[in-house]
Amino acid sequence: MLPIVALVLGSYLAWRYVWRLQLGVAGRIALAVLLMALLEHHWLVSRLFGTTIASPEIPRAALIGVSVAHGTLVLTAVLLLLRDLAGLAAWLPSRATGQAILRNRTAPHVFLAVSLVLAGIGVAQAIKVPAIKRMEVALAGLPAELDGYQVAHLTDLHLSRLLQEPWAKAVVAATNAVAPDLIVISGDLVDGTTAARSADVAPLAQLSAKDGVFAVAGNHEYYAEYAAWMRRFDELGIDMLENRHVVIRQGLVLAGVPDMMAERHGQPVPDTAKALAGKPAGLPVVLLDHRPGNVLRNQPLGVDLQLSGHTHGGHARGLDWIIARFNQGFVSGRYAVGATTLYVSNGAGLWPGFPIRLGRPSDITLITLRTMKPAGQGASQES
Repeated sequence: MLPIVALVLGSYLAWRYVWRLQLGVAGRIALAVLLMALLEHHWLVSRLFGTTIASPEIPRAALIGVSVAHGTLVLTAVLLLLRDLAGLAAWLPSRATGQAILRNRTAPHVFLAVSLVLAGIGVAQAIKVPAIKRMEVALAGLPAELDGYQVAHLTDLHLSRLLQEPWAKAVVAATNAVAPDLIVISGDLVDGTTAARSADVAPLAQLSAKDGVFAVAGNHEYYAEYAAWMRRFDELGIDMLENRHVVIRQGLVLAGVPDMMAERHGQPVPDTAKALAGKPAGLPVVLLDHRPGNVLRNQPLGVDLQLSGHTHGGHARGLDWIIARFNQGFVSGRYAVGATTLYVSNGAGLWPGFPIRLGRPSDITLITLRTMKPAGQGASQES
């Protein structure tokens, strides 16, 4: 689907921008081809170097440069489209006004310059070390002795040529610094093979919490060597919850399910009922499920808190509205779904195919669990 979207955007840019430049035919064709290559770079790299679209194995500096160029072109195409829609809307009551908007030769160049600045900012925001976000969630049935229990929630690390070992070390240090009782990771830890990411994932072994480190697979774990990655995570001290649960301090059930991408790769599919089978009665349930939209099927099964990622917060304001439509309306932050609280983290990192963040900052979330008081007096807050 992504190569098709890039093809549409490239064709639109070639038609509405490149073909109107004061260049010869050969020059416009060459520029259009370059533009298309930049928009399709993740597909081209995967074909040229035998990698996957999710993991372009090119030098980091080149990947950052290509990402800025790619983001610039995407944003320029969006601004041109919005301009053209405005021109068509203005054309209906006033043909002269509509034509003036549609034929303006300066606006596309301004759009390109603005998009370059925004793309640069967006990539810089995408690759920085995330800040700590703090929130509280009240859970019915949480024993009083676990009131104040702290869970560090990581998701969408996407360790890759873009987010390498030094970044991973910084994320681990930031997470350990808040001294959580428990660390959980809700999928998409890596992009690439175990050989390509060997050094980049090594810092995850230093994640430290009193009650351990648990995770589930996201869709990107299935794009390269799923079984090998599960073994590697185990070696790193990360307990992968594949349709099972554990009981934390005899007062909290932590369960996890794999991603639905498993079905395409012959791996165990997500089964929340199986993950919760045999759990102690009366204890609150925290579920790790990579995709937030799955809360609609998980909520009736007695999940009190679902922790998810996958959406990267929508990447940018405006784009988040579109991404929400593909995730049952859930894209960033806290939601109440029946008796279930859903929290969708913006993620610590994001995949190299579109590393842009504008108004949707990355985060490491420190969740403080509270015992829900009677008569709905328990408080939940987020900062």
